[in-house]
Amino acid sequence: TAVVGHLSRRAPGPLRVLRETDPHRVLLDGTLAECDRVGDSRAGFSHKHRRHGVNVQVIADPTGKLLWISPALPGRTHDLTAARTHRIIRICERQGVPVLADRACTGAGPWVTTPIRRLPHQDLNPTQRTINRALSAARAPVERSVARLKSWRVFRRARCSPNRMTVIAAAVLPLKRQR
Repeated sequence: TAVVGHLSRRAPGPLRVLRETDPHRVLLDGTLAECDRVGDSRAGFSHKHRRHGVNVQVIADPTGKLLWISPALPGRTHDLTAARTHRIIRICERQGVPVLADRACTGAGPWVTTPIRRLPHQDLNPTQRTINRALSAARAPVERSVARLKSWRVFRRARCSPNRMTVIAAAVLPLKRQR
């Protein structure tokens, strides 16, 4: 507990990370970190994943280097709501750093680039499909970052209280950034 607390205090915030690294764009993605102990079972249950856990947002640079892990929110929290709660989009906009995100962030504003949605009963034209493929290729590094983050057992199946996941996520960040 003491080591986790010490490491979590060393974790920088998103503004500091963006100022230090000065990336030309960032990649945003959210993931569910599963927890087996449930406090408020309704808040922690993700209907999308059909599991209890916490929502964690991840910011990576274009090479896939993990820049920041957000504090944990209840598992039922939508990715766009989590990004707005942590002010990720606003901070990136003020720093002049564009954001590439998945469809979960559709409607986040002009500073966030998301894939083009298909309209009901219509297909995307070849140009739109090409744009979506290019965006998926540009976002692949953040998906790999999330997969590496999930290699830590605590993010796959935490055996602690969901309330501790914020401190644990903050403690993992300094360890991942040193690699």
